[in-house]
Amino acid sequence: MADDQKRGDATAPEGGDRRDFLKTASRAAMTAGLVGGYGGFAVVAGRFLYPAKSDEVVWQFVTEVDGIRVGEAIRYRGPSGETINITRRSRGGDADDFIALSSTCPHLGCQVRWEAQNNRFFCPCHNGVFDPTGKATAGPPGEAGQSLGRYDLKVEGGILHIAVPPPRFGAAQGEVIDGDEPICGPGHDPCLAGRFRTESSEA
Repeated sequence: MADDQKRGDATAPEGGDRRDFLKTASRAAMTAGLVGGYGGFAVVAGRFLYPAKSDEVVWQFVTEVDGIRVGEAIRYRGPSGETINITRRSRGGDADDFIALSSTCPHLGCQVRWEAQNNRFFCPCHNGVFDPTGKATAGPPGEAGQSLGRYDLKVEGGILHIAVPPPRFGAAQGEVIDGDEPICGPGHDPCLAGRFRTESSEA
């Protein structure tokens, strides 16, 4: 009887240590799981909110330099689908004669157009106005101090080339957009939905 009591006393601390160890281990595992879960969520959210900006670009043929008159603009669709206004400002024969600006308004993503008669880019959605360098001067973009995105250009052998982000999948070539094509692009604005349908149906 005395031996059994001694044996029971000897195993009691061992069982208590085992329970303490299991409690500590389960708490540590739970903490690690929470930290890992929330940490992974934070990483994914950070990549979504602040995507890495790639410096990689591809040079694409646009048109012959002589094909654009001074004061004239053409619309260009890049290989990834972005639309760009390319305007000729002077007749020096090099890339400085031209400026390439995103045709997507930074306000709500509507498509801006070059208005040669007014020497400006204009967004019809909410009357956004941009000067020839792409800086907003009126409308919601002007109030927010926004500008149109700019693309690099180069001239080689009388041919105008533009630097654009490479397509995500496979190889693709950009193209000059026909002037009669309706204004549309990556942005969406319900204010112009009826106008797009009307223009398309009339065409």
